Amino acid sequence: MFRRALAEGSRERQAVLAAVAALGFSCVMTQLALMRECLAAFAGNEMVLGVVLGLWLCLMGLGAALGRLSGRSPRSLALLGLALHLVALAPLIQVFALRTLRDVVFTRGAAVGLNETVMSILVLLAPYCLVAGGALTLACVILGRWEGAGAIGRAYFADTLGSIAGGALFSFVLVRALDHLALLIVPALFCLLAAAALSYVEGKSGLGLATVGLGMGLGLAAVWGDLDGLATRLQYPHHHILTRANSPYGRLVVLETDGALNFLQNGVPWVTTRDDQRVEETVHYALAQRPEAGRVLLISGGISGTAREILKYNVRQVDYVELDPLILELGERHLPERLSDPRIRAHAQDGRLVVRQTKEPYDVILLDVPAPASAQLNRFFTAEFLAEARRALTSDGVLSFSLGQYENFVSPDLARVLASAWQSLEGSFRNRLMLPGGRVFFLASDGPLHTNIADRLEQFGIPTRLVNRHYLEAMLTADRMADLQRALDHPSARNRDFSPVLYYYHLRHWLSQFDHRIGPLQIALLAALVFYLFRLRGCGVVLFASGFAASALEFVLLLGFQILCGSVYHQVGVIVTVFMLGLALGAWWANRRLGAGGAMGDRRALRRSAVALGLYGLSLPLLLPRLAQAAEAGPPLPLIKFFIALLTLILAAAVGLQFPLAGRIEGGGTAGVAARLYTADFMGACLGALLASTWLIPLLGVNGVCWLCAGLNLAGAAVFHFRKAVS
Repeated sequence: MFRRALAEGSRERQAVLAAVAALGFSCVMTQLALMRECLAAFAGNEMVLGVVLGLWLCLMGLGAALGRLSGRSPRSLALLGLALHLVALAPLIQVFALRTLRDVVFTRGAAVGLNETVMSILVLLAPYCLVAGGALTLACVILGRWEGAGAIGRAYFADTLGSIAGGALFSFVLVRALDHLALLIVPALFCLLAAAALSYVEGKSGLGLATVGLGMGLGLAAVWGDLDGLATRLQYPHHHILTRANSPYGRLVVLETDGALNFLQNGVPWVTTRDDQRVEETVHYALAQRPEAGRVLLISGGISGTAREILKYNVRQVDYVELDPLILELGERHLPERLSDPRIRAHAQDGRLVVRQTKEPYDVILLDVPAPASAQLNRFFTAEFLAEARRALTSDGVLSFSLGQYENFVSPDLARVLASAWQSLEGSFRNRLMLPGGRVFFLASDGPLHTNIADRLEQFGIPTRLVNRHYLEAMLTADRMADLQRALDHPSARNRDFSPVLYYYHLRHWLSQFDHRIGPLQIALLAALVFYLFRLRGCGVVLFASGFAASALEFVLLLGFQILCGSVYHQVGVIVTVFMLGLALGAWWANRRLGAGGAMGDRRALRRSAVALGLYGLSLPLLLPRLAQAAEAGPPLPLIKFFIALLTLILAAAVGLQFPLAGRIEGGGTAGVAARLYTADFMGACLGALLASTWLIPLLGVNGVCWLCAGLNLAGAAVFHFRKAVS
């Protein structure tokens, strides 16, 4: 009888660990898919990503705290199975809700402000995150029957393994082959399979068979149904949908409206075939400076017609680079005439790497990238990149880019954007010029620059539709030119790789369009956060600090990787996967040594890990500039990638080993302990994710964020040691 009970307990334990792994698998895939969907539904800038990730972690922490209530139930296995069912089905409903209700709740085509975005995402994520967070606490309580104080560590390790599998499968396999709805059926099947296993060990085979049947129905829907097509038609009811596809960089939709084609990437208009003003301004302001140019580099925007427009000049070669190969593929499918000339050479590469590695200089470099609404795009407006662009040009070559929408008024926020870009050009180019077109165009060169664009176009016989003498005389008036010059007097800072202030200025400019005053709800949330932080005790202080550092410093490393190695999505995906692998290795090591040094040994190890994270934060500001210097000196790029991956692994391992140690110290077999530790970890990661990417790095720079993380972890170690010593 004892052996039979032991065997049944082993099966239950394995089923619960499988359920936790399925939760981790589902959470990471759902998070990645919903982040892309929220970008499409809302503003399309990095603020939305910060809001999604921050609210996700906050709600998971709240769910973990509420999970202590479910831990008292005698039917805990049944509750865990129910949670898995909800986690399986909720993401599909969330995607449908995002696509169909956005234009019902808000005015179609209108931008949505920050407050409305936060509230919408909060309502959207709450059901899934609260259930998933509560399920983690519940699983720890169930595992506590066999694992005792080691339950939290085992659950954390299983959750991390599931996250590794989900993140890698999403980034490297599924996102290429499946749409978001079909993709989300994959983690749903894993969750339902784990729920069926729980039903089986409970002796409820009928419920298990019903769960398997539900999973088979979802599988058939993925194979034979067209859920994504239905949701997309509901999302764009007044357009003819030509193509919808996923790439590693986002969701692409090609729409036809009144004969015009619009390419949307993550909901943001990327290319339109009826934007002659934008195309002609992008090309002719720069090429009119050097109409004899032989080689031109065009970074992004080529399928809009820009690459073809360049050919009106007698150029020998146009190198057109686009980061996302799917944009080139769809451009060649729907607009083959835009790229058919043999002088146009299209490449799916990172534009910054092309500029850095080119051997033959260009006469003109055109940046037709969107505004710096993210750290990824900000890389093309930093002083370091502009210096690289100067080295990639001939002696009198011209660089051109644009920022902002100018309609006879320069607001203070737009003035900061323009002044920062102007200062960032200083030191790399002897001559700079701003032209007030539909956007503000920046021209830079060591050779002469001209404002008489119309004269030069007529002199060289360049035909244009809109950017002609009448248009230019209306745009380039003395008062508009003087307006831009006055904008340069606004205080601003140079935009640098590791201090991306232009991204922050652009974010402020975007926010200035809305009423974003703090309301009662925000005040209540802030008060609740302050109250929670004040009540943090024991291991929770250490886990909060490490969670903050994990999110913030991972973003620092990703930013450094993009700057030094280029934004090659799969390689960035490798860095994220390495981070999750480090978490698993740290948790595995901590689980193996649990109890080896007794309670004092665990406390000492936790304190040392917090100190190590603090020293790590202090070392990054010294290491990253050295890596940047090494990248300029030209060592093998794989060596730099390996070093950043190693730094990522060390950070994650130090963070990952803390959770099992804290669970052992706190006696992690109870719902209260599991809830408290998970909540501390999630809340720290929430603030790190929300603040680092959107405010702290632009305001404090990379060095300031690293020092802040170091200070938090050293303070956490001191508080943990002092309070224990006093007690």
